[in-house]
Amino acid sequence: MAIATEKSPAHHEEHADLRVLGLITFLISESLMFGGFFATYLFYRGTTQTWPPEGTEVELLLPTINTIILVSSSFVIHFGDSAIKKNDVQGMRKWYRITAIMGVIFLLGQVYEYLTLGYGLSTNLFSNCFYLMTGFHGLHVFIGVLLILGVLWRSRRPGHYNEHKHTGIEMAEIYWHFVDIIWIILFTLLYILTKF
Repeated sequence: MAIATEKSPAHHEEHADLRVLGLITFLISESLMFGGFFATYLFYRGTTQTWPPEGTEVELLLPTINTIILVSSSFVIHFGDSAIKKNDVQGMRKWYRITAIMGVIFLLGQVYEYLTLGYGLSTNLFSNCFYLMTGFHGLHVFIGVLLILGVLWRSRRPGHYNEHKHTGIEMAEIYWHFVDIIWIILFTLLYILTKF
């Protein structure tokens, strides 16, 4: 992953953009939180005889569709980043709008799943882990959608983003890829491995 650089006007030398390094540091700390969730889930799964407990089975169809939408959105947002590097602000806006729509569809799918599961947060240990992990991830998707909308809002000003000035766009993309990677791990743990 390339870290954005800026040229210092006074010295004409390149240095790492500290905003991007700050984002990466933040995402590392978020990874540790998700890692704690994953470790706790795997511990309980390994020490519980029946997992998931009876009455808390998960379905695969909707989450699989949701996964395809979210993972595809990583490619879509990258098209937007590629467009701005060619100074195509309209292209960037188009791809970022599509990504935001895909994120909202993912969240609506998750809400629908919650409403139709038939068990709640406090039903048992599995359901507690399930809702906490997917809900925490859903919060990150929601924040990602807000970041994308923020980029779109700021792009209305002429010259705000161009082929030389696009750190905000890159940061939104990095965050979105992080959200997608975390979901792939969650989907594997909570849905795929639960079926085996």
